Parts: sequence; C-alpha cells; structure tokens
Amino acid sequence: MLSHKAKYALKALLYLAQQEETHISRTIEIAEAASIPKKFLEQILLDLKRGHFVGSKQGKFGGYYLLKSKNDITLADIHRLFDGAIALLPCASLNFYERCSDCVDESECLLRHGLITIREETLKAMQGITIASLVKK
Repeated sequence: MLSHKAKYALKALLYLAQQEETHISRTIEIAEAASIPKKFLEQILLDLKRGHFVGSKQGKFGGYYLLKSKNDITLADIHRLFDGAIALLPCASLNFYERCSDCVDESECLLRHGLITIREETLKAMQGITIASLVKK
C-alpha cells in the first residue's frame, strides 16, 4: 500500500499540475485544496524538491511549482521516493536489491522468480501512469 506521505505527495503534485505553468502555489493553498495537513505537506514538499520534482520560490509571493513536467512524473517515481522498493522482497528489487539470507540458490528460488514477475508487471503499470494522465481523467 502507498504510505500517507506518498498519497499526499501525489495529491500535491496533482494540484500543482492543474495550475497555470507560471503559477506559484503557497503551501497553505495546496494544503487546503488537497486536504493535506500543512505541517506534513511542508516536509513532503521538501522531499519532492530534493527529488527535483518541484521547485520553490522564496519570499512574500513564494511557493511551489512543478519543476519536472507532469508528463514525466510517474507513480513509480513517487512510490520509490517515499516508499522505497516496488518489489515485495529485496531479492526481487531492481534498485534496492539485497540477497535473502535464507536462500541457498537464488537462481533456483521459485518464490523469487514469481516475485520478479509481480515486480515487472507492477512497475510497468506504475510507470504507465503519469501525473498528467491522472489529471486528464
């Protein structure tokens, strides 16, 4: 399941994606429109900024805007940023691989082969869903 943090990040990105490209959204504006607790949103926006998904402008008229195109931000990107691996076990992960300590021979592990198939299908689906495609629905 998605964490609350990942869900709120997606809601914030959806809000930003629906604004004019030149619009800079204040944190309180995003929080109220997307029903996200403001303090929680502040941390999420910082994480999104560190991940180069959003940019920010300081000052009286400051706030946040999409840095990366809404066509290029996928559910997989946000899941990985906030929740880590898409795979169900580390041995089936692409980016967070770790060998299982109880596995005798990875190449013969039936569980790993099944979980790799699940990871591949899940990843394919998550990469096919962008912020832009969600805004269109």
